[in-house]
Amino acid sequence: MNLRLLACFLFLTLHAPSYAWQPTDSLARQITIGDVRISGNQKTKDHIIRREISFRKGQRLSQDSLLMLVSQSKARLLALSLFTQTDFYADTVALDTIAFNIAVRERWFIIPEISLQLADRNFNVWWTEQNRDIRRTIIGATIRHKNFRGNLENLSITAQVGYSQRFYLDYQKPYIDRKQKHGLGFSIGTSQNQETFYVTDSNKLRFIKTTDRFVISQHEAALSYHYRPGFAARHMLRIGYKQIETDDTIRKSNPEYFLNGSGVLKHIELTYRYELNKTDNWNYPLQGWKLIGQVFNRMGLEGMSYQGVGSLEVGYFKKLSKKQYGSLIFRGRMALPEKQPYVFRNALGSKYDYVRGYEYYVIDGEYSGILRLNLKHELLNTAIKNIPFRYLPQLGLRIYPKIFADAGFVQTRIPGNSFLNNRMLYSIGAGIDLFTAYDFKIRLEYAWNHLDQKGLFLHFNSE
Repeated sequence: MNLRLLACFLFLTLHAPSYAWQPTDSLARQITIGDVRISGNQKTKDHIIRREISFRKGQRLSQDSLLMLVSQSKARLLALSLFTQTDFYADTVALDTIAFNIAVRERWFIIPEISLQLADRNFNVWWTEQNRDIRRTIIGATIRHKNFRGNLENLSITAQVGYSQRFYLDYQKPYIDRKQKHGLGFSIGTSQNQETFYVTDSNKLRFIKTTDRFVISQHEAALSYHYRPGFAARHMLRIGYKQIETDDTIRKSNPEYFLNGSGVLKHIELTYRYELNKTDNWNYPLQGWKLIGQVFNRMGLEGMSYQGVGSLEVGYFKKLSKKQYGSLIFRGRMALPEKQPYVFRNALGSKYDYVRGYEYYVIDGEYSGILRLNLKHELLNTAIKNIPFRYLPQLGLRIYPKIFADAGFVQTRIPGNSFLNNRMLYSIGAGIDLFTAYDFKIRLEYAWNHLDQKGLFLHFNSE
């Protein structure tokens, strides 16, 4: 057998994507793909795995192109969040033909969760402003199947009691056709609370609480259509109905909570979402770029007239050196017309959209933007292996100290008593990210904002 081809085979056999490799002229040699076998998938159907593989039986490729496609396919399989490990092994079939065995280790798909969540926007708000009030917690149970029937279908049922009482059912089937491009889904839910915020006062939420009745209740249902023509791009079209009913206490305290002093809001919402994922890891990207665009059209039946919302997120991630990484993330939002019920005015200060260092503040408005710059160092990237648990044979652990800088703004013609609207917001800071098994993330960040306020903040989501 040709020694150059043998070197390629050995490289692929030893988990090719995990090793750095410098191509040589010999890698221009063409080879043919033989059989592509799959093993280890006790629940996941073969066609779900083959959907993510970038090469097919009978293809003729140069060796360097094949190496790139193997690495790409491995990343796509891991991005499904179905497997804890994927390995590609190559066997020699003939002088210029190789066959692949793709070995996977599946995750635990049925995940019963007993959750203790905070009703507030983030941990610091609950700890500092709400005085660690245990009554502001939500106790819930969720049964989530992330690979229902082995077809990548997602089925979840949630029931919550405590500060918020909620029942929610969601089902998503990613593929309904043989070419695996089109999918459907539906969701239905209801919730009710004895306490809720009713107005933003000096960039703080003010709350109303009742002890003998529910102050707000919501009911919603939606149908969705998904289209994934290739690997990186996804389209989603969703139509939903939502009804929100409030106690008279809210209407009297804030007549603009809904329009026209109504105590009920009913609307139909049509949503289009586009995702383009060119990153190495969707849950914690270090290289590549991504784009997410959304358009919401809310057509009021009662309590509002119409609202159109457009949002855009663009992220660029780059490896700067062996263990240094940088990223630049932009998020922008625009809502029209300007006159809207209070419940739809929030711009920054949610669980996901905020300028770091301003976690204690809420900023309402029609136009908003955030720019985040991060510089990270890989302090630890290891795995505890040979764990005697079928669905977690190894526990990966990555730790990234970082420094960061943020900038943002929220524009509105009616700022009220807000002191953060219509001006630039900016902060700098340092922190540490921890990323481990089952996409679990912890971000601990110390930030210093333009108000000369400093603080330590804890988050459990991505940047």
